[in-house]
Amino acid sequence: MRKPVFIGIAGGTGSGKSTVARAVFQSMPASSIAVIEQDSYYRDQSELSYEERVKTNYDHPLAFDNDLLIEHLKLLGEGQTVQKPIYDFEIHNRKKETILVESRDIVILEGILLYEDPRIRDLLDIKVFVDTDPDVRVIRRIQRDMKYRGRSLDSIIQQYMTTVRPAHLQFVEPSKRYADLIIPEGGYNKVAIDLMVTKVQSIIEGK
Repeated sequence: MRKPVFIGIAGGTGSGKSTVARAVFQSMPASSIAVIEQDSYYRDQSELSYEERVKTNYDHPLAFDNDLLIEHLKLLGEGQTVQKPIYDFEIHNRKKETILVESRDIVILEGILLYEDPRIRDLLDIKVFVDTDPDVRVIRRIQRDMKYRGRSLDSIIQQYMTTVRPAHLQFVEPSKRYADLIIPEGGYNKVAIDLMVTKVQSIIEGK
């Protein structure tokens, strides 16, 4: 088996990273592509109480277990399978269950802080940054966290102002300079997504 092609899709919260990743994934045969979400690799915090876990800055690089993520990427690069963690955003901790991920021709890695860590950058063959206006990203985050993560509006706004926005300005936005391709407006940019899909298809056909 040839080494998979690793494609990074990064960008701020609510930028449309997942939409772009999903569009590329759905355009390929399931046997040819796999997706790894950086969000799955938040650190295990079982030693902390719920009250302590809530206080964690989940937008800071130290919140992620990049060592485990890099280990898994290297295993996938060798054609092996990995057990991807499952993170529960309502309890702010990993679940005991995991998800089996098999190595594929294409492996998409999606997350806000992919390019902040040079070790991850060095493993990626193509680096994409999804660039969306801040007001749009805030609205999307509010809708997502209220609908899927059981958060109140007040808690979302407080978290955004105290940790999300500062971390975006300090870590996420500067990492854009490492991107090979910048996609404005995320999932609504059908031209850019079509170009991405065409590129991925050409990679698979060339394998």
